[in-house]
Amino acid sequence: QVQVVESGGGLVQAGGSLRLSCAASGSISSINAMGWDRQAPGKARELVARISSGGSTNYADSVKGRFTISRDIAKNIVYLEMNTLKPEDTAVYYCYLNVPSVTFRYLEVWGQGTLVTVSS
Repeated sequence: QVQVVESGGGLVQAGGSLRLSCAASGSISSINAMGWDRQAPGKARELVARISSGGSTNYADSVKGRFTISRDIAKNIVYLEMNTLKPEDTAVYYCYLNVPSVTFRYLEVWGQGTLVTVSS
């Protein structure tokens, strides 16, 4: 069983910073990609950032230049450093994990989510 657990959410004022962490555990032989999605109240879930096994990253346009994704390969941990936070960044942030799967080619796993609230 593969799972991911997020931590680091909370309340911050606009312009502030937060760092989210996500640890993957279980029967993991390798990781294709990790990342973060978010879902704001009344809106659809959206991709925030991804980091591939090779270290390539991609970001939503709305967070480019403000958010940075990184990882600790040895510990299967992914981080999201969020700077210059805006009220529109308020959302539940979900960790994302993509691992190889014998049955389905790959398996996608999301965490339970951590709430980030940015006050104006």
